[in-house]
Amino acid sequence: MANDIISPENLVYKKPTLMNDTTMHYCPGCSHGVVHKLVAEVIEEMGMSDKTIGVCPVGCAVFAYRYLDIDWQEAPHGRAPAVATGVKRLWPDRLVFTYQGDGDLACIGTAETIHALNRGENIPIIFINNAIYGMTGGQMAPTTLLGQKTATCPYGRDPELHGYNLNITELASHLKGTCYVTRQSVDTVASINKAKRAIRKAFEASMQGKGSSLIEIVATCNSGWKLSPVKANEWMRENMFPEYEKGDLKDTTGL
Repeated sequence: MANDIISPENLVYKKPTLMNDTTMHYCPGCSHGVVHKLVAEVIEEMGMSDKTIGVCPVGCAVFAYRYLDIDWQEAPHGRAPAVATGVKRLWPDRLVFTYQGDGDLACIGTAETIHALNRGENIPIIFINNAIYGMTGGQMAPTTLLGQKTATCPYGRDPELHGYNLNITELASHLKGTCYVTRQSVDTVASINKAKRAIRKAFEASMQGKGSSLIEIVATCNSGWKLSPVKANEWMRENMFPEYEKGDLKDTTGL
């Protein structure tokens, strides 16, 4: 009976061909796996499987190359946009994107992120914002909310001591080089579909030379937050969505 239930014809989930069978290292409930699937689907649908180069720096996504069978380039912590800039300028016919977490993109790599976006480099930047350093023990990140507790602010983020959380996507929307800036999530089927459309638009804009794009995905880190996957989604909706409001912040692509 059990074998009948899990037979291929009864499975709703269809794995993209670009995703291999390597077991993911992400924690149960982590948003990374869902976004990986969306990226793989978009690349396949665009017919760019053999012409895509992903750039990953340090963080939970550092092993993305193990799961998606495209060309990958590793980058030092925070430097993915700089590496992607060089790759895209060398091979303008390639789809070149970065995949980064909030500690990487919005802290260690703030300069690279801002200047690559402002220069209008034709690269989409996928930004996973779970408001914490998930890989290294749950420390406070630039995106950690006021009052949110982490390993390095156990009493909650205090603006007088730690400063305010950084809304880098809003900053990106005011840069002249950006053509598409959006904030999405993957917590529901409807949200997943919107996130996929956003990734597709950013990828197409880059191939048409329209400028740089930033796709923020408001995500969960149930291990770092010390919540179950279900509770982590609830906490994200109640606390992160009001601060990191979803939707398109800028769209001049015409797509």
